[in-house]
Amino acid sequence: MPSTAIQNIRYDPSRRILSVWFVPSGDRYDYEDVGAETYMAFKAASSKGQFFNEFVRDHFRYHLVEHGRSS
Repeated sequence: MPSTAIQNIRYDPSRRILSVWFVPSGDRYDYEDVGAETYMAFKAASSKGQFFNEFVRDHFRYHLVEHGRSS
């Protein structure tokens, strides 16, 4: 089932950057120094929004990379 909060996630293991696109804005934020195990658990989580809130939000430095299209 698609997430109602998270549109997409990608991970760059060489830079340890987790990129997250949010619904409905499409904004992309990059989270720094994220371990591969966190990404794999995020990818496998049945609730992406819940995983994000518990294990990513407020745990890593982040910055807005790009604004998506607002509805």
